[in-house]
Amino acid sequence: MKQLTVLSGKGGTGKTTVVASFAFLADSVLIVDADVDAPDLHLLLSPTVVEAQEFKGSKLAVIDEGRCFKCGICRDHCRFEAISENIEIDCLACEGCGVCLAVCPSGAVTMVEQVVGKTFISRTRYGSMVHARLFPEQANSGKLVTLIRELARNLAEKENSCLIIIDGSPAIGCPVIASATAVDAALIITEPTMSGLHDLKRTSELLQHFSGRTFVAINKYDLNEEKTGEILEYCERNNLGLIGKIPFNPVVIRAMLEGKPVLEYAPQSDVSVELKKMWEKLRSFLGE
Repeated sequence: MKQLTVLSGKGGTGKTTVVASFAFLADSVLIVDADVDAPDLHLLLSPTVVEAQEFKGSKLAVIDEGRCFKCGICRDHCRFEAISENIEIDCLACEGCGVCLAVCPSGAVTMVEQVVGKTFISRTRYGSMVHARLFPEQANSGKLVTLIRELARNLAEKENSCLIIIDGSPAIGCPVIASATAVDAALIITEPTMSGLHDLKRTSELLQHFSGRTFVAINKYDLNEEKTGEILEYCERNNLGLIGKIPFNPVVIRAMLEGKPVLEYAPQSDVSVELKKMWEKLRSFLGE
């Protein structure tokens, strides 16, 4: 079983569009949406949920009023000011650090795990999909990504899937590290802009520590040929495999409005042709 993760330095570069197109082209594939903070792959793949589970992450302090004698020691030690004058917990301010539990002389404090998100196993017309949703203002997104990747591996073994394609998170934080660790290949989608080149640099440097071969594709390359040239030079200097230059075409927007991968909506468009070439190169590398 091989694993491919698709990343970008920021949101909106076309990462999800590329993943949806690869899902359309691949055989025996399982798809993972690892952007748990703002998932959107389901908008193109229209999955049917077959299993959902609660995800427990952060812990919240709870005070047993029957055992608490309002000494205020917990309040004095809470650096997040999450305990009121009446010795009540502000659930929005509590960071779950546990210092109140440690200092409470009467043992009135307990730390309770909170449900902070959900995981889903779904079916799409292209294969199975594992995805998740982290509730607003919750942490542990890296932990949640690790969990759904484990669910995906187990499901892929059960279904004899040959390939897992992961739609990763933007930027270079914990969710990205969790998305890129121990994959066979990573594909960075970038754009011909100054910020696009900057994000490409920091994402490729990160991937040196966590994944196999790194490839690059430039989306809307023809909007700034000069910056595209700079990206090509950077890829050549750093042994990054450039596998595609995707042209700008409004057909991608129309496909998104229809809720379809562009390869399904407009298979003969120049964007679809380039995506097919990219997939063939990746498939050859992965031995899919």
